[in-house]
Amino acid sequence: MSRPLLRPQPAGPELVGLEAPPDWDQVFGFSGPLELEIGCGAGGFALEYASRHPRVRYVAFEWRKKYAREVQHRASTRGLTNIKVIEADARAEIPRLFTRGSLAAVHLQFPDPWWKRSHQKRAVLSPDFTQLLFELCAPGAAFDLRTDVEDRARTMLATLEEAGFVNPLGPGAFHPYDPEEAPSTREKRYLISGQPVYRARLRKP
Repeated sequence: MSRPLLRPQPAGPELVGLEAPPDWDQVFGFSGPLELEIGCGAGGFALEYASRHPRVRYVAFEWRKKYAREVQHRASTRGLTNIKVIEADARAEIPRLFTRGSLAAVHLQFPDPWWKRSHQKRAVLSPDFTQLLFELCAPGAAFDLRTDVEDRARTMLATLEEAGFVNPLGPGAFHPYDPEEAPSTREKRYLISGQPVYRARLRKP
């Protein structure tokens, strides 16, 4: 997707700054598994995944307003009522939006690697935030991690395992590509070019 223009309608403003978690049954209008994506980017994965899993209630964060609004617009155009995009800092809003044990899955794909040492504190999977995500996940919940940066992948994988997520292939092991999975916009390019993608599919025991 080319860089979108800024649409006037904000994405998910009613879900930003809440003091307590909302009633997600009311937000979506139906009950079902609640899943979270941190940084949906251009929305290739979010839109395809929501389309394939209509009973999943999918909450996608994206701090870049242009992308967040475009993804929500495309979801509405496709008639996808099971996806809510929120233009906000996920780390600030997630603790207020979800209760312990409420998430059936967390998706984190190709997060910014923050190359400068001084910027690495901005990385999503800090030990404290990863522990929070672990607590928000229900037993059996999945953590879907994908990145193209090997050293960041190893660091994030170790952080997830230290928080308590279990790697079914063994500690430190990456998972092979599964053609049944929905690829993100970025991953599609890598599948064509052959550039490696480091994947981990962990579970909360």
